[in-house]
Amino acid sequence: MSVSPALRSGPTWDEVHLEQPLQELLPELIKLRRHLHRHPELSGHERQTAALVAGELRRWGWEVREAVGRTGVVAERGPLGGPLVALRVDMDALPIEERTGLPWASSHQGLMHACGHDIHTTVGLGVAALLAALGESLTARVRLLFQPAEETAQGAAWMRADGAMEGVAALFGVHVFPSIAVGTVGVRCGSLTAAAGELEIEVLGESGHGARPHQSTDAIWIAARVVSGLQEAISRRLDPLHPVVVSFGRIEGGKAFNVIADHVRLVGTVRCLDAAVHDRLPGWIEDTVHALCRGHGGEARVHYRRISPPVHNDPDLTRLVAAAAVDLLGDSRVEWLEQPSLGAEDFAALLEGHRGTMFRLGVAGPAGCTPLHSNTFAPDEDCLAVGIRVLTLSLLRWMATPC
Repeated sequence: MSVSPALRSGPTWDEVHLEQPLQELLPELIKLRRHLHRHPELSGHERQTAALVAGELRRWGWEVREAVGRTGVVAERGPLGGPLVALRVDMDALPIEERTGLPWASSHQGLMHACGHDIHTTVGLGVAALLAALGESLTARVRLLFQPAEETAQGAAWMRADGAMEGVAALFGVHVFPSIAVGTVGVRCGSLTAAAGELEIEVLGESGHGARPHQSTDAIWIAARVVSGLQEAISRRLDPLHPVVVSFGRIEGGKAFNVIADHVRLVGTVRCLDAAVHDRLPGWIEDTVHALCRGHGGEARVHYRRISPPVHNDPDLTRLVAAAAVDLLGDSRVEWLEQPSLGAEDFAALLEGHRGTMFRLGVAGPAGCTPLHSNTFAPDEDCLAVGIRVLTLSLLRWMATPC
């Protein structure tokens, strides 16, 4: 997909004299990123991270509000009364034991920045520093959202409830992507990530002696039928042009090796790309599970929690980011992604009723990069400068010609 020449108008990187301040800032930003990586905090507990972020923002002259969305931070600068553009980055870590062996590996046992949110936070701070260096020359109001609890898909709703999206005309976001080389970004108009839900199924049977299974109703056997039966039903009852993925990550049941279990709990996740399909899924899953259980002599209780709608990238804003990235990195370093991801992002909750776009930031070094949520996830830090450049120039161009 080509980029319209009109989208390349407006400020250029050289004209706004940002490269020298960025180069001077990078060593400090790398130290900040490594500090964040060494001190990860779980969703809703990002207090030290938020305090560090707020302190840096105030040092650069931003107007800062803390405790937005519980542990989030919002910062603003620029002229009042005009259009408002926003950037969102997330701050939380995961309950994963790190195995990278890096000198700045997590110092908190069982916690790790395995999804790159330390990178995102640092990129957001870098953008804040460069925009602050422009002084009073900003032509629009800028709002920075440092969001908590993305991993639990709660933080975006918390911040939205606290007014973080009020008045926002355009929202930009970024997420690291380990399958793309560092120095490259990925962009896509329309669907970028999937809608997601959390599924809990309780299979109810009747206990009995393991030697006489015919005298009981085996909840474990029925649960196995539910796991496989749902997959078969998806392939034969739903439109394959609108893919649906159901994955179970937890099974609990049984009390003894020789007792037929009367209760099994299945917990999993549901993903799909079509919002209309996602709206129908809870009822369809419940009907299917009840039919499977009753067909084998058991009963079921089904609980479905909507986690996040799909991220839908505004085409004009996406092309604006792509044009900025082409000018900064070259055509060969901007990938138009053919397929969306079945991963979820609560960035989508901020987009409801607003226009926005998120791009993929390549983080794979010469030796590659393990997947997101891996305990050996180690992104190449050269991605920091790339993300800061692309986002800063995108924001400046939007300010010059709001689209």
